[in-house]
Amino acid sequence: MLFMSIWVWKSENRDEVKKRWSEYKYPEKIKLVGEWLDITGNRIFVLYEADDPTTMLEANDLWLDIALVDTVPVMEAKEVAKIMAEKMER
Repeated sequence: MLFMSIWVWKSENRDEVKKRWSEYKYPEKIKLVGEWLDITGNRIFVLYEADDPTTMLEANDLWLDIALVDTVPVMEAKEVAKIMAEKMER
């Protein structure tokens, strides 16, 4: 299953975020798909795959004292459109 996390931090936490990020390794049960940094602000978008949603707890735990982490399950739009079209045919 794919998950998108958006991590947002206050500018006063920037140095600590940079320090932790330079040392951070995702848990083994997570397959990183991509990371995108918002070049105009203090947030990063992370797309990853995990079979067990509880793995997100481990991935996000290190950041919760300095950042807000919002994680949601996602699907590719074409896949959702196909599922919805099949439902409408029934």
